[in-house]
Amino acid sequence: MTKRRRGDLFVPEDQDRRLDAPTTGDERGILTGALAAQRSTLELKCAGLEGELARRSVEPSTLSLLGLVRHLADVERRWFRCVLAGQDVPLLFSTDDEPDGDFDGAVSDPAVVAEAWEAWRGEVAFAERFVAEAPDLDLAGDDGWRGAVSLRWVLIHMIEEYARHNGHADLLRERIDGAIGV
Repeated sequence: MTKRRRGDLFVPEDQDRRLDAPTTGDERGILTGALAAQRSTLELKCAGLEGELARRSVEPSTLSLLGLVRHLADVERRWFRCVLAGQDVPLLFSTDDEPDGDFDGAVSDPAVVAEAWEAWRGEVAFAERFVAEAPDLDLAGDDGWRGAVSLRWVLIHMIEEYARHNGHADLLRERIDGAIGV
C-alpha cells in the first residue's frame, strides 16, 4: 500500500495549476508567478463550498473562508488601485466605521458569496493588468503608513499576505469538510 502524502489529498498533482509558476526567468515573471500560485491556493481552498464558505472558525472568531475572500479583495484593491494606481476609490467591504466589515459581513447568503467572488476576481484582474503594463518594478506609489512603496515591494507583500491567509484557509477548510493538502 502506497502511503499518501498530505499534499496528495486536496488536488491531484497533475491537476494543480499552482505548480506551473516559473522557477527561473526574470524578476517580474517569478514574482507574479508566485503571487498567482498563492491566489490560486485561495480559490482552491474555497472551491466546492457554498453555505459552508461563511462558516466561522471557532466562536467568537469571525474568521471564515468567505471573510478571507472579501478581505483579500480589499487588500488587492488597496495596494494596486489606491496606492500604486493612485485611484481614489473606497474599499469594497471595510470602512472606517466598519473596519472588520470584510469578515463581519461574510454571511451564508448566495448573493453575498457571489458578490465576494466577483469583487475578488475583478480586483485580481485589475492588479494583473496593472503589473503587466507597469514600465518596471521600481514604479512607486504613496502609502499612508509606509510612505513610498515600489511595485516590487507590493508584489512581495501580496505574496506574504496570501501565504499567511492561505494557512488560515487550510485550517478552515479542514474543519469544514476534512479536505487537506497543499
